[in-house]
Amino acid sequence: MLTFIGLGIIVAIVALLLTERVTPIIALSMVPLIGAFIAGFGIGDIAGFFESGLQDVTDVAVMFIFAILFFGVLQDVGLFDPLINRVVALTRGNVVAVTMGTGVIGTIGHLDGSGASTFLISVPALLPLYQRLRMSPYLLLLIVSASIGIMNLVPWAGPIGRAAAVTNLNPTDLWRDLLPVQIAGFVLLMIFAALLGLREQRRIAKLPADTSRPDSSEVVADAENGKALPKRFWLNLAIAIATIGVLASGLLPPAYIFMIALGVVLLANYPKPSEQMERIKAHAAGALMMASIISAAGAFLGILSGTGMLESIATDLAQVLPQPLVPYLHLVIGAFGVPLDMLTSTDAYYFALLPVVEHVASTQGIAPESVIYAMTIGNNVGKMISPFSPAMWLALGLAGAEMGRHIRYSFLLLWLFSLVMLAFAFLIGLL
Repeated sequence: MLTFIGLGIIVAIVALLLTERVTPIIALSMVPLIGAFIAGFGIGDIAGFFESGLQDVTDVAVMFIFAILFFGVLQDVGLFDPLINRVVALTRGNVVAVTMGTGVIGTIGHLDGSGASTFLISVPALLPLYQRLRMSPYLLLLIVSASIGIMNLVPWAGPIGRAAAVTNLNPTDLWRDLLPVQIAGFVLLMIFAALLGLREQRRIAKLPADTSRPDSSEVVADAENGKALPKRFWLNLAIAIATIGVLASGLLPPAYIFMIALGVVLLANYPKPSEQMERIKAHAAGALMMASIISAAGAFLGILSGTGMLESIATDLAQVLPQPLVPYLHLVIGAFGVPLDMLTSTDAYYFALLPVVEHVASTQGIAPESVIYAMTIGNNVGKMISPFSPAMWLALGLAGAEMGRHIRYSFLLLWLFSLVMLAFAFLIGLL
């Protein structure tokens, strides 16, 4: 009975998230409550489950709030603008250099872990250059999406934060193990971008001449004129580097690191309290939304775990699945992570599918970290071809592109990119 009710809760939440009938907060908080009542648990039991689940995710939720505020302020003070202008200027209108530069800009732009801000930084900056060189805007979206897939493994981005909340592991510890994968992913991205640039160069060479288009030197000149550094650039860069360095060292809890870093960057750039509050208010909506979803997920996981539903589902699933497949279930799910991301939202993938796979894997003695790495690396790159990604719709609007064409253009290439990263993680012993 617990298995059927637990599966019913998961299916209902996934269906609600896919159809977008309610917000993730409503789905994650209300559906498990109804399921717990059906299973015969009382108000006192459910209150205990909620408190236990919320306690498990509090650190991650607080980290998200201050990380989003911190990187939002860094964006406000223009820390990333000179870096992007410099990359555009260095390309000098060479197609291969432009594609590789796109990968660099996408990587820099996603330091804050926000897909929306990454597209807002990269697409307007690079689209005019792509248009003047007659390059496809879908190539721009493809390369930036791959960049996001690499950088989204940082602990203040969504996937690792969600996975940490589900498994009650430290997101910084998870990230430290994933750093080699990110480094290898960036090298792969440069090779990937160069090959795509050569392919695009051949395609452009076959096009008829078009004298109506202005020369690409105009965009390059604009970027060169924007070389002037914003106020306190070096100070803000030092704050950003020091923050990431302390985070990687594990000297302090991640939430406290970002809390301190936010205070430092606000004092350094906005001496007046009114200005500081204005910057916090400007980014508060995004920070609170993510923290709210994580908190609601704590209630969901607390109920499924406290009632014994997760354990029951895992035990029964392990008995139903072909025995040779069970020890490799997390690897299979990871390998199909990109197509799965087109069928499930990010919240459904991490809050509904990951706990079940992790519990099944635990019956075979597989560490939860291995399950997280397989499912996160395998799925992450596909995030930006999913129709359930709001950031992707923003990018399509900025580029004047269509979702269907973007999926056809990018799907197989991003899936291949994901599989190569997954293979590297396997070779270095993460899986």
